[in-house]
This record gives sequence, C-alpha cells and structure tokens, in this order.
Amino acid sequence: MQHSTSSALVVSGWHRMSYSFNDNTLISQHLESLIRKLHAFVGTAVTQDRYIVFGAGSTQVLSAAAYALSLANSSSSHSPTRVVASVPYYVLYKQQVEYFNSEKFKYEGDAHTWRNRSESDASTNVIEFVTSPNNPDGLLNKAVLHGPNAKTIYDRAYYWPHFTPIPAPADEDLMVFTLSKLTGHAGSRFGWAVVKDETVFNKMVLHMQVNSIGVSKDTQLRAFKLLKAILEEGTQIFDFAYQTMKSKWERLATTLSLSNRFSLQKINPQYCFFYNKVRESSPAYAWVKCEKEEDKGCYAVLKAATIIGRKGNVFGSEDNYVRLSLVRSQDDLDILIQRLQKLVLEEDGAISM
Repeated sequence: MQHSTSSALVVSGWHRMSYSFNDNTLISQHLESLIRKLHAFVGTAVTQDRYIVFGAGSTQVLSAAAYALSLANSSSSHSPTRVVASVPYYVLYKQQVEYFNSEKFKYEGDAHTWRNRSESDASTNVIEFVTSPNNPDGLLNKAVLHGPNAKTIYDRAYYWPHFTPIPAPADEDLMVFTLSKLTGHAGSRFGWAVVKDETVFNKMVLHMQVNSIGVSKDTQLRAFKLLKAILEEGTQIFDFAYQTMKSKWERLATTLSLSNRFSLQKINPQYCFFYNKVRESSPAYAWVKCEKEEDKGCYAVLKAATIIGRKGNVFGSEDNYVRLSLVRSQDDLDILIQRLQKLVLEEDGAISM
C-alpha cells in the first residue's frame, strides 16, 4: 500500500496474447533475471550456474520436481520411487502422491522410519521432501536420507528474513520457492525452482508444458512488477514483514508462556547474514502442544474455545498437536490472542498475567 504506484500493473487487452515469449520459451527471461538478483540481494539461494523453472505456485513446481526425480531414479528398478518426509510434514506432499496415484511413485510416510529400510536396500529409489523452514514447526530441517538412490526436494517457501534467520544461501540440488510466502500474493499462483541438474530441469519444463503449457503470462508480468518494486526499495518490505511477524510471534509466545496446559515449539536463535546479527525466528505458524493427558484431542480443546487450527494428524503427527496460523490479518490475530488469553486464564495453576 505504501508503494501502490511502483507495484501497480495495467495490461492492455491485446498485450501478451501468445503462448510463448519472443525466444520461443514459456519463461520470461526478465523475470528470471530479477529472481536471480533477489536471491543474491537477500542471500537465500545460490543461483549461479543453476536453472530456474516456473510453475503455478510451488504446488505445481513440487509436483513437477517429483515427476522429474522419479524418472531420473527409475532406470535401475521397475518399482515405484518411494516418497517420504520427516514428521511433522507439509500435508501436500502426501496428498499429491496419493491423489495422482501414479505408478511412478508411492508415498511411504516418515523419512526417519524409512531410513533403515532404504539403507539396507541399495536398489530402493527414494525422494525426500525437506521443508526448511518446516511447515508446521518452523525448524530449519535437513535431509535425513543420503546415498546414490536418494534424491531430495528442498521446499524453501518460508526461507525469507521475515520468517527465519538466513544463516547462509541455500545450495541444494533442487530448491522450491513461492511468491505467496515472499510477498503474500498467494492468489497469483507463482512459484519457481532453482535446479542444479540440466536433465532434471528439462524434465520439469516438459512436465509444465504438458500440464499447463507453462505459467500464465499475466502472472509472470505481475510477479515481475512486484519483485522489481521490492528490489527498488531495498530492505523495506523485509523490514516491514519481519517486524510484523516478530510482533505476532512474541504476542502469541508471551500469552502461552503463562500456560501449564499448552506449549510452543522451541526454535534456537541463529546468526542471520541478512540482518548481520543473531536473531530469533518469527515463524508463520505456531505448533501448539496440549501437555495434559486429558487434552489429547488438542484440536477439540481449542475448537471449544472457538479457536480453529489444523489437527496434528494432518501433518503425520499426534493429535495432541495443533497448528495455528500467524499469516493472517491483524484483526484476526487480535481475536486469536484474546481467546487464547481467556483459555489460559481459566487454567488451574496458570501464571497470572
């Protein structure tokens, strides 16, 4: 809102009507160049000598990455590639694999549970999704599985200074980012992957072509305009977003620190090269645990207090966990804090506010 003119977009009715750009690709080279500049400025990813592929949000990019790596892994075995993620995991990985029901891959659940089996079977092909920072708990996760038949997709959607310290530029073989968690423009449906291997990149591009003939040119134009405005203003959007998320997290953490019934995830401070200091995380979600045995159904406990979260079992975890979103309007957050305060005040033995 403070930069409404520089971020605004007006498109003539006759503009950008064809499928491809002038270079006969489906990817705007100007937007790709801006993405590389953005990662270099913020320090979130190494892009030199890497390929960049666009998708309709990270959702489509993650699907393309799984297809590309399952094909890359399939030469030594006719069995489907196993797909795993560490609990608690982002539910979309499981949903996509099971919904598309492809013979190319099969969801196997928790990466830690699968580790011993995969290490004992050298012919097992496996793809591990690593969300870092993690959804729902905000931890900077690392891959559990290693070896010649283990491939990793790093979901870096939340790897921006408003959610986490940036200890170093991410430098994995395949990293996925999304506009929705960078600027909040979830409805524009724009995501991208930074890919090291050219063969994997080409397979992802082919997937996008077959699936949707690339990403909407209108979406690419809007993403270009937004990223251009961000880079012109330096650190402003990151400072604003960091202070906003920091304030939200501190308010919620302070409220639940007075409780004997509920607890929050613990995330250690780290040095952030973007801000040149040691700092706390300011995560997008609160991973709330109901500590009492009688509160094992934590979702129901919070729902009775008119607080709606997402059940722990959605993320492969126990039902004594619930995810609460902090990526919401200030009014919504104020209501959430008020209802949590009321719930804490009703506890026996709660620390007085």
